[in-house]
Formats: sequence, structure tokens, C-alpha cells
Amino acid sequence: MMQQYFALKAGYPDMLLFYRMGDFYEMFFADAERAAKLLDITLTTRGATAGQPIRMAGVPFHSVEQYLAKLVKAGESVAICEQVGDVATSKGPVERRVTRIVTPGTLTDSALLPATRESLLAAAYVAGSTAGIAWLSLASGRLRVTEVPRIRLAAELERLQVAELLLPDDLEAPVIREAPSVRKLEAWRFDPEGAKRDLAKQFGTADLSGYGVEGLEAALGAAGALLGYCRHTQQSALPHVTGLAVERESEFVQMDAPTRRNLEITETIAGADSPTLFSLLDRCASSMGSRRLRHWLHHPLRDTVVLRQRQGAIAALADRQATVRHPHVAAELRGWSDVERITSRIALRNARPRDLAGLRDTLATLPGLHELLASSAQPALEQAARALQPVPAIHARLAATLQDEPAAVIREGGVIRDGFDTELDELRAIQNDCSAFLLEMEKRERERTGIANLRVEFNRVHGFFIEVTQGQLDKVPVEYKRRQTMKNAERFITPELKAFEDKALAAGDRALAREKELYEALLDELGTHVVRLQEIADGGAGLDALAALAASAESLGLSCPEFISEDCFEIREGRHLVVESQVDAFIPNDTDLSRSRQLLLITGPNMGGKSTYMRQVAQIALLAYCGAFVPAASARIGPIDRIFTRIGASDDLAGGRSTFMVEMTEAATILNNATTRSLVLVDEIGRGTSTFDGLALAYAIARHLAETTRCYTLFATHYFELTQLATALTNIANVHLDAVEHKDRIVFLHKLEGGPADKSYGIHVAHLAGIPKEVVRTARKHLGELEQHLRPAGAQPDLFSAPAAAVAEPEVSPLHDALDEIRPDELSPREALEALYKLKRLADDEA
Repeated sequence: MMQQYFALKAGYPDMLLFYRMGDFYEMFFADAERAAKLLDITLTTRGATAGQPIRMAGVPFHSVEQYLAKLVKAGESVAICEQVGDVATSKGPVERRVTRIVTPGTLTDSALLPATRESLLAAAYVAGSTAGIAWLSLASGRLRVTEVPRIRLAAELERLQVAELLLPDDLEAPVIREAPSVRKLEAWRFDPEGAKRDLAKQFGTADLSGYGVEGLEAALGAAGALLGYCRHTQQSALPHVTGLAVERESEFVQMDAPTRRNLEITETIAGADSPTLFSLLDRCASSMGSRRLRHWLHHPLRDTVVLRQRQGAIAALADRQATVRHPHVAAELRGWSDVERITSRIALRNARPRDLAGLRDTLATLPGLHELLASSAQPALEQAARALQPVPAIHARLAATLQDEPAAVIREGGVIRDGFDTELDELRAIQNDCSAFLLEMEKRERERTGIANLRVEFNRVHGFFIEVTQGQLDKVPVEYKRRQTMKNAERFITPELKAFEDKALAAGDRALAREKELYEALLDELGTHVVRLQEIADGGAGLDALAALAASAESLGLSCPEFISEDCFEIREGRHLVVESQVDAFIPNDTDLSRSRQLLLITGPNMGGKSTYMRQVAQIALLAYCGAFVPAASARIGPIDRIFTRIGASDDLAGGRSTFMVEMTEAATILNNATTRSLVLVDEIGRGTSTFDGLALAYAIARHLAETTRCYTLFATHYFELTQLATALTNIANVHLDAVEHKDRIVFLHKLEGGPADKSYGIHVAHLAGIPKEVVRTARKHLGELEQHLRPAGAQPDLFSAPAAAVAEPEVSPLHDALDEIRPDELSPREALEALYKLKRLADDEA
């Protein structure tokens, strides 16, 4: 057995091998030690090799999914080895084979997958200065590719949030904030030419000319390696992967990883799932809809035609007078199973009976849903109606084949409906009608033999038998064959009873085998409809996401934004949805950005709402370019190509970057990549260094954004000196969020006003945070002393002007006098040399 184990393990040296032994999956040696730590299971020993005990750990096969979930979450991969030989005919160990490989990026089982997010497998290949990336959601069959500059590879992978990454063995893994499980493959697997042939064969086409991938050599190389790896892990040809899509930068409003984190789209800055923009908007009836909504939020589109179609659908679904209303749609979708993932499992032939029962019940809702949508004139809803046309043949096949509530797995039986198959019905009848047969035989044998107390019975140890007491043995017919002797009776078997016993005992195994055969035939038939089922899944997911956005628009008071061609960004009474959900009263604010007012320099007190205001503007832009309604009374938004944020203070110690280095790196990304149509949010730049360094950098960055980049910019700062920029550049405007001070108290108004602020109120905020009173008093006293030295009473400090002490009578310096006396144009070379020596001596004396 251990020889067999070693032979199998050699094929999967870097994975845990689950080796099936009876009712357990066993692990040995280093695998056992690793699994015992990760799963908190018992580590034991059994047998020995080279005089050393064999370490061993195991998990029950019937609850293996929960253990697999823990291992995958820890980034482990598992090769599952099953018994495939016949125990009765095997000589030595039963034949075993790895039938399934579970890795973080190739999950399809619903027990292992998060319901509302996709688990992505990605591959990256670098050719020169270009990085090609391919990624696949195996649970849906969607394959996508893109190419980016090599220096942006890490940022792009972080954007995708992949679960597993495939790389050539000669490429170093990029440093990513939330590093995926990385697997190295031989470099030849990334060959672009081989990939083209492999992909064309996969899609059933002569070439790839219809997919728009001309020139994307690096991306195709990555896609080829990814596809080969998936085939290997799934032991399947992946029939549900029927094409690929190319993602190009020009399709989407680009957002880098820091921007996604700062806007808290699907995850808070602390890493929690709520409260986020997604958690507030996710009113989807199905997990498919939730995943589609998540995708839209992370992939805002620049195609206003598609966006207006989504807006029209949301307006129709939210219209109280319309026949198509989001509550009606949600009611139809509420009973839906995850058709997208079920379809993938059908294609991979690992769908379970309850998956198919869920698919059957989902298909039963299509006639009503299609009828509900058919009356709509909105293009997005018409498209959904076409995708959700009923498929009576598929539904009828499922309804006729499956029990109303089938067993969880086919090996338990009870999956195929009674009356569907004559042979199966006969086998079940034998199992179910044993009692009737025994009673009928007992009655007949009593009459034939005259033995009044004769009994025909069954037990699991001895099978079927006829029992006769000792006093009646003389009446036993000659054809009775003794089976067992009891104290007061004898048990017999007859040819008729033996024949029935063989048939009855085999009926259970035969019934299970027949059910499995019928179930496999059902999977084969459903496999021919994979493309149609994918269309249904796609239409249902999109409709569910639109209905959720309509429900949110109605309950949260959202309005439809207007897309305009001019470079303009006008918001009336804008709100921050997440903050609004956490406070009793939220103060809305207006925003006006245009070519003549491109940079808003925002000042105001700590906790005054500067960061909230900036984020709400970006969130409104994001929602608009997802096609959703926005939290504002009205919004007119011009073209936007990117959203950047530089907010908050964090370090990257693992990557060797200080807080200030992270700040400058993010600022560099903005300055190097922002365009005139980018929306840029900069909050408190320059805090991580000395006052003068930080002020100088903040001044230079703000000026560059306003004067050179000329992008839409919200620039929050506590450097009041920067407010002078508004007098130097006409496209900069000063605004502030005000507060009112009363004695030692402060009230934040959270209202945006024109002009610069006059105070920071930092000490007040420190008091609110719980800083000890004596520390606060000391700070106030020292602040008063600083203000007396740096400025007249009531005036803002101005570090661009020299302080009073610096403009007093300057001290007379011999070196300055000597410099004043020199007339460079009148000196001969010799005189110039003598003057230089003189200045050197004077400088040394002063030093």
C-alpha cells in the first residue's frame, strides 16, 4: 500500500495527497504533519519504514469539504485520490487514482466558494517590457486577458484580487499587498504560438481572429498556460470555457489598488465586509446577482451607451407605475439557484443531485419572468428577456428524471424519480416488497407442509431462512437444506428462497448502479445545453443586479446622473452613502468642477469632514460610471478616464517602505498617470516629513496638478500657506469645511463654504479623543507662545514669508562685504584667483 502511495505522491510533490482508505482520507509523513497543524486534527503513527514510525493523519470522507475549505483558505492545494478498482477482484491494494485536484484558484464546489465573490485563477507572462495577464473564473467559465506595462504587473494583479497565480519558473513573483497562492510552471508552457493553437482548439475555431487578440502575444502565452493547468487539475476538457474577452484600458474608468481601498467599495480599510458601498447596495435575490454587482462596482465603464441603458432599466424597475417593478423581479429571482456555478459543474461532470434539482426549480420560473419582462421597452430589460426565454425541454427532462427532493449525493440513492425507468422500478420493488413476499411464502409453505408454526424471516447476518421448531422437524420436506442449527429450532433454505435472496441482496447494489447510470446520462444530455444555460445565468445575474440598484435608488433617495460631453463635474446636495448609513443626520454638499475651476483647495478643522466630502465625490463618480443612480439631488458629469486617491497614512514594512515612502509612491503614480480627464483626490500630502519639506512638496504637487496635468482635483490640506495658490492660478479655488467654537467646545458644521479656513482645531480634536487634560492645557499654552512669535494676533501663519525675527537688522558679515566689492566683469584672471582665495579664507574664519 505504501508503494502505491509513494507512486501517487511523486506526481504531486507540492500538494497534500488525500489517500482514500475506507471511510477516511489519510495523509502520511510530512503531509500528515502539515495537515495536523492546519486542520487541528490528531497526528498518529501506523507501521514503520526504515525503523521509523509512519506519521499519519486523516479526515472522514463524508465531511471532507469542510476540511478542504480550511486548507484552501490557508493557500494549500490538495490532490484527492480515490479507489477506482473493484475490491472483490483486486489482488493486493485496490487500484487508486487522483480524480480531483483542489487549488485556491480552481474551485467549483459551492461548499468551498464564497457566494458573493469570484475565485480567480490568473497567469502572468512577461515579454520584454510588456506583461500579459490571463484570468479565469472556473466556476463561471469566463476567460479574460489583458496586457500592461511590466512595471504595472503587481498593481494589475492586486486589482484583480486573484486567489492563485501561475508564473513561469524563471519569473520572480511580484510583491502584492494580499499575495495569492503562487505556483511556478515550466517556461515552455507559456509559449504564445502553442497557446494560439491550444486556444483555437478549445474554442472550436480555425484561429483566434474573431476574439480581437492580434498582437497580444504575452497575454496569449499566459492564457495557454492557464488553460493547460486547469485541464490538469480538473481532469477535464473544460467544455464551458467557450471563448475569451480582451480587457482594454480604454473600456473602463481605471482605479489603482490604493483607490479601491480608500473608496471602500467592497471592503473597509480595516478589511471588513461592511459597511461598504457594496454592502449597502447589495439587495440581490441571488448570489449570481451579487457577484455581478460586485463586478460592476470594480469595473466602471466609459461607454455611455451601455450606462444609459442600465439607467433606463433601473428607472423602469423603480417606477411605481410600471408593470415591471423590482419587487416583482426580486420575487421571481428569490428562489433561483446559482445557475452559473451549477452549469460549470455540469460541464465538469461534478454536479450533484441537489444542484440539478435547484436548476430544475430555477428553470420553472422562466415563463413567468419572461412574461414579466416582455412588456418593457428598455433595451437592457429586453436583452434580459431574450436571455431568459423558457427552455421547456430541459426543464421537462429534469422534472421527469429527478425526485422532488433528491439525496445529497448519488451514492446514497434516492435520486431518480419513481416511474422514470422500468428496470430501476423493478429493483426498488424487490427491495421494498420483501415483506410481502416473505408473508406470502410463509402462508404457502405452512399449507403445503402442515407445519403451523413455520416462519420465513430475514436478518443481516444469515440472510433469508425458513425456521422450524425441533418438534416439527419430521415434517420438513426433503428439498429444505439446513442453513443453521439453533437451540430449539433449525433454519433452512430452499432453491426458491435462495433465488429470491440473491435477487433481493443484489437489488440494492444494482439499483445504485442503475441510478448512477441514469444520472450520468442526464449529465451527458445537460452538457449539450451548457451554452444556453450560461446565457440564462448571465441574463439572470444582470437582471438581479439591476433590480438591486433600483431597490437601492428607491430606498436611499438616489437620483439619475446626467452624462454630458463638456468637461464638467456638477453635483447638487451630494452625500456619502456609507457615512450617511452610520450617522443620525448627514449634511449634503455641492461640488462644482470645470476647466476654469479644476482644483478645489480644501481646508478646515480635523474631523470637519474633508475626507468624507472628497470620498463622496469619488463614490458618486464611480456609481455614475457603473450605470447606477447616485446619492445626490442631481449630478451632471463629464467624461472621466481615471480615479486616483492619496488618502490616509499607512506603511509597507514588509516591502521596506515607510509611511512617507508609501505616500510619495502613491503621489508619483498620480503625477505620472493622471490626465486632463482624471478625478484626483489628495488628502494631507506631505505629513510624513518635516514641516518645510512637506509644505514644499504639497505646494509643488498641487501646482503641477493644476498647471500641468489640469485634472479634476480635490486637494485637502492643513498647510494654510497653500491657499495663496488660488491667487496665483485662476483654475484653483479655496473652499473650507467650517466649525464653530464655544468656550472649550467645538461644533463641526460639515458644510462646504467658499474661501480658506481660519483654524485647524487640532487641540480640540485631541481633547475629544481623550488626551489627558494636562497634556491639552500644555499644548494650548505652547500654541499661544508659537503664535506670538510667528504672527500678529489673529493672523494665519505664513511660512512663505520670513518671520519677524528674520527680517530685523542683518548682522554685518565680512564675507558678504567682500562679495559686494567684487565686480566679476572687471577682474583679470589673476585678480579673480586672488579674490577666490580671499573668499575662501573669510568663509573658513566664519565657520
